[in-house]
Amino acid sequence: MTLKGKTAVITGSNSGIGLGIAHEMAKAGADVVINSFTDRDEDHALAKEIAEQHGVTVRYIKADMSKGDECRALIEKAGACDILVNNAGIQHVAPIDEFPVEKWDAIIAINLSSAYHTTAAALPLMRKAGWGRVVNIASAHGLTASPYKSAYVAAKHGIVGMTKVVALETAKEPITANAICPGYVLTPLVEAQIPDTMEKYGMGREEVIEKVMLERQPSKEFATVEQLGGTAVFLCSDAASQITGTTISVDGGWTAL
Repeated sequence: MTLKGKTAVITGSNSGIGLGIAHEMAKAGADVVINSFTDRDEDHALAKEIAEQHGVTVRYIKADMSKGDECRALIEKAGACDILVNNAGIQHVAPIDEFPVEKWDAIIAINLSSAYHTTAAALPLMRKAGWGRVVNIASAHGLTASPYKSAYVAAKHGIVGMTKVVALETAKEPITANAICPGYVLTPLVEAQIPDTMEKYGMGREEVIEKVMLERQPSKEFATVEQLGGTAVFLCSDAASQITGTTISVDGGWTAL
């Protein structure tokens, strides 16, 4: 399929899952806006690299996803937003009675409220263009729960609920809204955690991956950023034009348990 002529705005996309989605969108022919809260030379160099690799236009726009006005400004600065991928997210782990208030507020703001602001700003552009796709990166934790992740689980459940509402409000328009729910994904951040986890449990790499990190993922394999990008591209295809208001799990069977 081709997304030529479409513009995809992807939040939190200068690394990890967001960057993988940016590459797959660009590979499919979409012009891309990548984003994070920094404004470094390497951020703009990354946009140039993606553009040269795939032969599309790629821009980097700084916006702090913890601030609603900057979320909306991101869409305004993009100028067009046929495809919105709400991917920005952070994590903190602690028992709920010890969970720092500032961490709760930050996780809800970045993982949930940012998607409200960007979606509210993007829908008028999609309606004007006569076509739109909202793809929210939720999590297996948007469908189930784990201890010590109260803010993250609450935010990801909220993203799934908001996705359904957006789908219902746009059901009679050529706009869809869906959520992708990844399990554990092999990102640079996860890769960096493997040596410390090996040391903590006194296990080899493969053993710690299977028995500790992927304990709840029945396939015992990480999902890849390319697979998540491919799923996002599929949701933008004509084949997915009647898929709206639902979740697609990319979790190796986790939520089937």
